[in-house]
Amino acid sequence: MIDKGKLNRRAIVAGGLGALVAPAMLRIIPANAQSKTIKIGHVSPKTGPLAGFGESDAFILDQVKGVLAKGLRTSSGKSYPVEIISKDSQSTSTRASEVASELIVHDRVDLIVASAAPDTTNPVADQAEVNEVPCVTTNCPWQPYFFGRNGDPKKGFTWTYHFFWGLEDVIASYLPMWDSAPTNKIMGGLFPNDADGNAWGDPQRGLPPALIKAGYKLVDPGRYQVMNNDFTSQITQFKQAGAEIVVGNMIPPDFATFWSQAAQQGFHPKVVTIGKALLFPSVVNSLGPRGNGLSTEIWWTPTFPFKSGLTGQSARQLTDAYIDATKRPWTQPIGYQHALFEVALDVLKRAKSIEPKAILDAVVATDYQSIVGPVKWTGQPVKNVTKTPLVAGQWQRSGNGFDLVITENKSAPEIPVGGKLQLLS
Repeated sequence: MIDKGKLNRRAIVAGGLGALVAPAMLRIIPANAQSKTIKIGHVSPKTGPLAGFGESDAFILDQVKGVLAKGLRTSSGKSYPVEIISKDSQSTSTRASEVASELIVHDRVDLIVASAAPDTTNPVADQAEVNEVPCVTTNCPWQPYFFGRNGDPKKGFTWTYHFFWGLEDVIASYLPMWDSAPTNKIMGGLFPNDADGNAWGDPQRGLPPALIKAGYKLVDPGRYQVMNNDFTSQITQFKQAGAEIVVGNMIPPDFATFWSQAAQQGFHPKVVTIGKALLFPSVVNSLGPRGNGLSTEIWWTPTFPFKSGLTGQSARQLTDAYIDATKRPWTQPIGYQHALFEVALDVLKRAKSIEPKAILDAVVATDYQSIVGPVKWTGQPVKNVTKTPLVAGQWQRSGNGFDLVITENKSAPEIPVGGKLQLLS
């Protein structure tokens, strides 16, 4: 007999009459009983303001499909064909939830993976959790992922696991970088009213308490709405306070608007350090000369000392292969998109069967060396999260474009520094 309480809860998460009936069917007729093909669902933003995170998807998927051409052998000794079904979250939580539901209900995937900001990772993980489908996510600081889903550190989640760094790692990499520059330690904060912005600006768990402890003064004008077209109020407050540093977490269009209006209104900080927007060379190049000297956290570059357990490629070799295949500059998400499938395939290889619980057990037991560093869930910082290394650096002019130069590695000394922080002119 179907538990009506569970059915109603699933209906709320899935949204829609079709989803109301189908998740209950998953309990009766498991996906893997219908086919001998292992199905992996994949969700990332291929369009919309966060499309930079999914820019390398096609390359990574082609690479993984090549590795899987002859199938995948599990620990049971059986070999299975593998189908990867990739869907576009369109950079919105609503769409991410919809396509995750499609993958679970219609496509009946055995494992679902997702990446790129809480707008994608959180709704996908929520769908997986309520429908009891193993899920691995990345490319989102762990606090917005975990607490943004109302996670309880004492309990955690059952079916959903995440690997990435946290806001404490951002702070640990930013502070030495800022300390190396002669400033008045007054900074303006730019935090949007979304899961990332609310986490970064949180007065208890975000940047503010660490900044105060380190002797910095944060001018926080409050949360602004995403896709804002006027930052005059924030710029005015920063100018009045004499802010010489700007810190924040913004989508590319919002940062472009802010940076253009800052120039128009005569605001010239010495250091500008922005998460998310400044990850991508396409964004920095689009800013022209004013892209030079902008700084950000660095999760992955061709100089990282790790290699892929799936292909054997070094970070440099993976980067070169991407550039050769796409004729585009490398971007930071390449490493994590590759690692996401490294971990997924490692999990499936070790699973004792393709039953959901067996795949989940393999996720929990992961101890893997990936191209972004080790991935092993140990219960720290919380049950469902394991952290990867993080450094910080700056976009510096090189030829006709910019190079992302690592300028600080105190929190991850195994990753080499490539230069020193330069003040904005």
